[in-house]
Amino acid sequence: MEISGKIIQALEEQSGNGRNGTWRKRDYIMETPGQYPKKVCLTVWGDKIDQFNIQEGSEITASIEVESREYNGRWYTDVKVWRVNSQENNNGGGGGAAAGTQKNDQPDVSTFSDDSEGDILPF
Repeated sequence: MEISGKIIQALEEQSGNGRNGTWRKRDYIMETPGQYPKKVCLTVWGDKIDQFNIQEGSEITASIEVESREYNGRWYTDVKVWRVNSQENNNGGGGGAAAGTQKNDQPDVSTFSDDSEGDILPF
């Protein structure tokens, strides 16, 4: 899935230690364009924080994965960014644009299944 908009806020980076080692993440608030703009909290994990170099005020298109998990009877949803295409030609979005153009020749992911042979349709 993809979402486009303007980054209106970059929250502080968070880090910690988990069962798989050290982790780090940073949340960004994006406002979508249109008659009824929506605000969406996007999360970038690990080295992609530096790679994408998302700045406040940037217009971007982000390839996202939406995932929910249950904890103590409550459900929490993350919107994780795995690719960024900058809609501006400035130094702030350059890293994200380069990262995005490297993967443009790959097909879009339409399923979370690793079994691609089972998804072939006869028509």
